[in-house]
Amino acid sequence: MESAVEGSRTRVLTFGHGIADATTIAELLHGAGVRELVDVRTAPGSKRNPDATRSAMQQWLPEAGIGYRWERRLGGWRTAHADNPDTALRNRSFSGYAEHMRSAEFRAAVDDLLAGAATALTAVMCAESVWWRCHRKMIADHLTLVRGVDVGHLMHDGAVRPHRPSPEARLDPDRGVLVYDAGQPPLGAG
Repeated sequence: MESAVEGSRTRVLTFGHGIADATTIAELLHGAGVRELVDVRTAPGSKRNPDATRSAMQQWLPEAGIGYRWERRLGGWRTAHADNPDTALRNRSFSGYAEHMRSAEFRAAVDDLLAGAATALTAVMCAESVWWRCHRKMIADHLTLVRGVDVGHLMHDGAVRPHRPSPEARLDPDRGVLVYDAGQPPLGAG
């Protein structure tokens, strides 16, 4: 996917706030060149981190020169149906999120995310510090495998690690969606 900068590829980062305070978060985001933050938490609050509530971030991020937007349509904690084809995912919440990723709502939210990312380096943020234990991993899989976006994960030490798609993820080219079945047919298929 081409970005607004001619010849360059769109890039999106992921970030988990963990227990980092506003100053630390702003320094990490600035250090990585992030201009926009898209909050992908279903419930954008935090009992452990008052700087990471939606109301606080709406105030201090723009003051730090970083845009903020809550994107509920990309939020996690989804429920999987019994006939879910994502057989390689053991976590039911992740299975539910994989189902959600095949919805029109998810695709529209990704379209909006990428429209902004085409003009300013954007990070998607959730609470979990490490991306591989968060639905950001699945968003990154979709961006990389379906949309051709360059995705990196901003760590708390300031390093940006390139996203390596989940081996369980398989692109269904006919539908343009991911299925987390590790390339195996569903049980009983056959």
